[in-house]
Amino acid sequence: MDEITPGGSFDAVTAALSAVGLGSVPSLLRPYAALSTGEKFRADLARVLCERPGLFVMDEFTSAIDRRVATIAAGAFGKAWRRGPGQFVAVACHDDVEDWLQPDWVIDTGRGGEFAWRRLRRCPSLEVEIHQTDDSHWPAFEPHYYLKLNPMPNSAYYVGRVNGEDVAHVAFSPRPGLTEIRASRLVVMPEWQGAGIGLRFLNELAALWRRGVNRWDRPMPTLFHTSHPGLAAALRRDPLWAQTSAALHSATKKPLKYGGHFRPVQGFRYIEGME
Repeated sequence: MDEITPGGSFDAVTAALSAVGLGSVPSLLRPYAALSTGEKFRADLARVLCERPGLFVMDEFTSAIDRRVATIAAGAFGKAWRRGPGQFVAVACHDDVEDWLQPDWVIDTGRGGEFAWRRLRRCPSLEVEIHQTDDSHWPAFEPHYYLKLNPMPNSAYYVGRVNGEDVAHVAFSPRPGLTEIRASRLVVMPEWQGAGIGLRFLNELAALWRRGVNRWDRPMPTLFHTSHPGLAAALRRDPLWAQTSAALHSATKKPLKYGGHFRPVQGFRYIEGME
C-alpha cells in the first residue's frame, strides 16, 4: 500500500485497491515485487485511480494477464474511473475487455481505424450459484483470509460458484439462544474480486436466514464483523445493514489465546424487515 501513493491517504489507497479487486488483506500487505502479474496490474490501476490525472493512456491494457482476470479487472476499473474526473485511454490487443470496460468510444485498428461511440448496454453479468456445504472447502479459501482461526462448531458453510468454480465462501454460526446468527470468513477468490460478488453473496444469505431458511426454520438477523475498511464502507452504504459497533483501536487482553489479535473491528447487523 505504501508504494501506491507514498504519504497519501490510507483510506484513499485501500478504497482504490478494493475498487480494482485487490482488496484481500494478504495482498495488501505484500510488497509490489511479490505480487503476481495479475495483482501487479490491479495495483497499477489503483495507482492511476489515486493519482487521477486529467488524461492517462495505458498501453498493452490487460495483455499480460489471464483473460478471466482481465475482464473482471477491466469491469472493476471502469466503474471506479467513471466516479471521478479525467480521461483514460486503454490501448489493447484483446477485444474481450470492451464490454466490461464500457468505454465511451472505440477505435478498432483491425477494421481500418473504425471509430464507434459507446453502445448503451449493460456490462456482462455473472451468475453465481450458492451451495450449502461443509468446512472441507475452507482450506482453499483460508490463504486469502486475514486471520488464522479455530474451526467453527455447529456452523453452516456456503460457497458461491460460477460455472462450477468455487469463487466465494462464508460461514454462519448461531449465537446462544438462536436469537442471531454470526457470519464470518467471507472470502472472494482474488481473481474474482472487483466484480461485486462478495456483498451480494453475503446479502443473499443474510436474507435467507432472515426468512428462516435454515436448519432450524427460524428467522434470525445476521451479525457481521470486519476489519477491512473497504468492506466496512460498503456495508455502511447498504440500507440493508446498520452499524452496531466500531472498535477502531484495540485494548490489551490478557491472556491472548489462539486467535487473539490487535485489530480495529466494525460490526454490522442485517436489518431487512426489522422494526
